[in-house]
Amino acid sequence: MSFLMENQFGELPPDKAIDTKTFLDTVSHIPAFFDCLGSKVFTIIKSDINGNITKIRAVYVTNPAKYTTLEDILVAEREAHGAEWPKVGATLALMWLKRGLRFIQILLQSLADGDRDENNPNLIRVNITKAYEQALKRYHGWIVQKIFNAALLAAPYRSNFLKALSKGEEVKEEDCLANLRQFLVNYTATIDAIYEMYTNLNAELDYTV
Repeated sequence: MSFLMENQFGELPPDKAIDTKTFLDTVSHIPAFFDCLGSKVFTIIKSDINGNITKIRAVYVTNPAKYTTLEDILVAEREAHGAEWPKVGATLALMWLKRGLRFIQILLQSLADGDRDENNPNLIRVNITKAYEQALKRYHGWIVQKIFNAALLAAPYRSNFLKALSKGEEVKEEDCLANLRQFLVNYTATIDAIYEMYTNLNAELDYTV
């Protein structure tokens, strides 16, 4: 069983409400994805995702009945923090978490779509670069961007990455990509719903770190 298939996201209800506990339980396995990339340089993104999950969970456990959905948390924090919101609490943590999750989604989708460097077909730098530029780069200052460039040079071979996603098992590339596409269905829908929620609540911020 591949890493992705063991940690699939559930299908969202028609109203796209995201159950907080279910989301936290599922997303808590995602940071291990960066172990599949091999290089310890990617731990900066892994640590960021872990930290934001912890912050959201810390708010949720204070009142699970009140914070049934992720939107419940954002709305409650908007009422509680006034002018400080949305740059506060779980709202800010989820804002950054969704960007890290989007990075993974674009990377995997790029692999599934067959994007590759024709001169170096067994490298995934083109896929990682696409994901970074679309999901994270605009929010990073030049220092963090330089760290990413170092990570890019340490990116694993495509074959090694797919094998890592398959937990070291020898799996045909087409089967691995089929698992990847299946994982992306509900994963992408969940991330899209979070982005849509931030847009609807006017909770998105555009600043660099």
